[in-house]
Amino acid sequence: MSMARRILAGAVGLVFVLPLWMDLVIALGKRGGAFHIPPTFWPSFHFGAMTVVLTQTHWLHYVANSVLITATTIIGVLTTSLLAGYALAQLRPRGSGAIFVLLIAVMMLPQQALIIPQYVLMKDVHLLNSFGGLILPFTASGAGIFLFRQAFMHMPPSYREAARVDGASTLYYLWRVAIPLLRPAVATTILVTFVSSWNMFQWPLIMADTKSVQPIELALSHYMQAFEANWRELTSAALLAMLPVFMVYGFAQRHIIRSVGGGTSGLVE
Repeated sequence: MSMARRILAGAVGLVFVLPLWMDLVIALGKRGGAFHIPPTFWPSFHFGAMTVVLTQTHWLHYVANSVLITATTIIGVLTTSLLAGYALAQLRPRGSGAIFVLLIAVMMLPQQALIIPQYVLMKDVHLLNSFGGLILPFTASGAGIFLFRQAFMHMPPSYREAARVDGASTLYYLWRVAIPLLRPAVATTILVTFVSSWNMFQWPLIMADTKSVQPIELALSHYMQAFEANWRELTSAALLAMLPVFMVYGFAQRHIIRSVGGGTSGLVE
């Protein structure tokens, strides 16, 4: 990489990192540090604001709700994406081409266009203001199905035939053979689903009107109202909410780079 590209990459990275760093500086700074002129660019490592968020608010309750919603959504997306991708790529039932085109068309629709029919459906099945209503509409992902379909397209059919010769069932083949070979695709799907589910705001805002089922993103909006003059608590809550995203990305980063660098196969080398 040339020096000019390194400088450009560093500048772009700084643009993305600087807001997060300033959040950390304010959260761990002294009271009123957000209004210092000139601004402070190094944290004072005062953890009082984070302690307040963790001990004097219901932050842990909201995190538990988000963990439940996100984990269940990830399991649903992986299950439906794996089965649908396998069927479209290797079984190829009648009309699979039309189904794939329809899948691509649905992916092009903005999420806002689906809110009203999804809300009506959840109301008809009596899932308003419940974890089921927050999870069920998102347990199938067009992007996940597309990713697994492309991955299975690059998997040699001889693997499935060898598994059948050994007497393995379809589910056993998917669990013991396909998933280990498609770890990059699995990791990418987990990360994309995790980020979208963890950061979901509009749908929970419409569906959940009680704090018992509200996720962390709605809690941050409550903190914005409660701590609008106390930026230390607000930035502390925001950083604590972002921490799981950084952890999951750190875990899945290697697989995502391998999946992107290796094209669309998602196969482990």
